[in-house]
Amino acid sequence: MNSFLPFKAAIAQLNVHVGNFEENTSKIIARIEEGKSAGVQLLIFPELVLCGYPPRDFLEFDFFLNSVEQSISKIASYCSGIHVVLGAPSRNREGAGKRLYNSAFYMAEGAVQKVIHKTLLPTYDIFDEYRYFEPNRDFEVLEILGHKFGIAICEDVWNVEGSRLYQANPVEVLAGLGARTIINIAASPFSATQHQRRVEVLKENAQCFGVNLLYCNHIGAQTELIFDGGSMFMNHQGEVMQRAPFFKECLLINEGDVPASDTFEKVALQHDALVLGIREYFRKQGFTRAILGLSGGIDSAVTYGLACEALGAKNVLGVLLPSQYSSDHSVEDAKQIVRNYGGRYEVIKIHAAFETMNEELREVFQGASEDLTEENLQARIRGVYLMAISNKQGYILLNTSNKSEAAVGYGTLYGDMNGGLSVLGDLYKTEVFELARFMNRDREMIPENTLLKPPSAELRHGQKDSDSLPDYGQLDPVLRNYIEGRKGWQEIVAMGYDESMVKRILNLVNRNEYKRYQTPPILRLSEKAFGMGRRMPIVADYKI
Repeated sequence: MNSFLPFKAAIAQLNVHVGNFEENTSKIIARIEEGKSAGVQLLIFPELVLCGYPPRDFLEFDFFLNSVEQSISKIASYCSGIHVVLGAPSRNREGAGKRLYNSAFYMAEGAVQKVIHKTLLPTYDIFDEYRYFEPNRDFEVLEILGHKFGIAICEDVWNVEGSRLYQANPVEVLAGLGARTIINIAASPFSATQHQRRVEVLKENAQCFGVNLLYCNHIGAQTELIFDGGSMFMNHQGEVMQRAPFFKECLLINEGDVPASDTFEKVALQHDALVLGIREYFRKQGFTRAILGLSGGIDSAVTYGLACEALGAKNVLGVLLPSQYSSDHSVEDAKQIVRNYGGRYEVIKIHAAFETMNEELREVFQGASEDLTEENLQARIRGVYLMAISNKQGYILLNTSNKSEAAVGYGTLYGDMNGGLSVLGDLYKTEVFELARFMNRDREMIPENTLLKPPSAELRHGQKDSDSLPDYGQLDPVLRNYIEGRKGWQEIVAMGYDESMVKRILNLVNRNEYKRYQTPPILRLSEKAFGMGRRMPIVADYKI
């Protein structure tokens, strides 16, 4: 066992399902029994593991809270010969304040021995815990197996920007009360930089307050949120002694002092996160098969490949929907990626439907020249065909739009913005190309021609994305500084970007907010994804 703990401890990194108390309880009990068999004396589970994270407004229903309490009683009955800490909501029975706490239950000898509540309730980005929970105001150190422990619930002294919070740090308080080890149970969603941030925060706390840290996180996905795990044992010097694997369930037992590397490849983590996000969305919703439109372009190719990895190629249908503007090489590229993954495709030409609809609208449109209307019409015809197959054959449509397109409104409502899940909606176009190259690391899966040709929606002859948008190499850094960096146009221009281009891009972002309100949930990969973590009004004076 690790030298910093005088007994055998374990961290249970679990993938749970919001509201599925039967499944979640069975998983927890199975891990407790596994821990007992391995001689584990202390077993730790993540924050709100019993009900899943985030439960959101389920917390307002008594039937949900009754299920929590029934499950707690059942789990506690298995906690003989082992000490267990797990997260669940608990009722505030004192009368004052909000009706619930976000709590950690300490169980031993077949019963709940102590309930510890969360102090720092995050309300930034995707988090909205103060909506539901009353904050803790009392701190207590527990003696377990002769060792003094403090319990923190996903708490530290930093917020998402890395700025100090003007509140008491529970780790500091607990260390001051004599805790030698802090149990930190967490529900920390994935972003490409989040694990490094976690390590830095935990390391500072361990070194500053002289405590060991047992950090336990979820894995899995709940709609748009992906949890990567990365649970760890850290000694008081800030060294990671053991780490659980990313994106996998496991029981991590403190056996051996083997410092772990903190170097990770961003694109590899993004790839694994997206595969897990797709798989879990389908599994937890009871879906098995996906459909998407294949255009021969990079976005649909990468989405198709990720879906095949997540669900199996036999469960993913690629549909080619060429028009009179589709090039032969785009059609061939789309077919090639399906062959590379061993899947299947259908071809439905939309030319006749497009001409029929134009003819039906001719009298209404009399005197008006062709414009974006005809381009959008093609996208909506494709959307109709894809949704028809989805309805008839039981597929879930995957959206293939990337973050660059979503940001500037380069998409058609009720057309190529359709879908049950947006796979690439938190990856900028330049990142999609990086991901495609990663997917080709062992052999060519994404056709080389797809990687090399200029991006195009092919809605008119000779069309390229660059006709309507700045080059993605210029567009994406401006978007990233505005969306993730929350920088205004003056700040971005001061960084060396052309003023007229910056104003144009930011105006596009601002006036397309109404479109993003109607997009499917987006798998979150960054610190600021579109959706629940970025709340902008639709009707506002945005113009720069």
